[in-house]
Amino acid sequence: MPITTIIPDLFVFLTFLGDIFILLLIINLLVKISAVDDFKNSLRKNSLLLAFIISLMASLGTLFYSEILGYPPCTLCWIQRAFMYPIPIILGAALLKKSLNIKKYAIFLAAIGALIAGYHYLVQIFQLSTVCAIGSETPCNIAYSFELGYITIPMMSLTVFILIIVLLFKMKS
Repeated sequence: MPITTIIPDLFVFLTFLGDIFILLLIINLLVKISAVDDFKNSLRKNSLLLAFIISLMASLGTLFYSEILGYPPCTLCWIQRAFMYPIPIILGAALLKKSLNIKKYAIFLAAIGALIAGYHYLVQIFQLSTVCAIGSETPCNIAYSFELGYITIPMMSLTVFILIIVLLFKMKS
């Protein structure tokens, strides 16, 4: 099986796992589930490292989709990348310096990125015509990938941004 099919499948699987985790956290807010609380507590001590790994994989993943698979990014994809690319640098520096003061900067970038990714996902799902197509060769409503009935590249991005926010909020201060 070629790497050009393995890696997208891996990203879909990881997105699905991330979405399940987010859903469990939401359910846990409504009804306390002790297993979820135990899992969250064990994540707390490694949340910075996990957020770094997730953001680095997402940044490299965007390059895989555009440079290896040849999917040209639209304007909204570029904007999401602008908010994603600094996050692994900031989190990597925080890991090296053992500094937790960066939390608010990475959360700020991830929150804006999540809003843009959410909007982009809606544009794709509802096939909205957007201004972002102006000046761009690639319209924003094209979905290069649609897996499991809901996972597109903007959904992958949205999942990553939300996971980063959750992990950094849960980070041991």
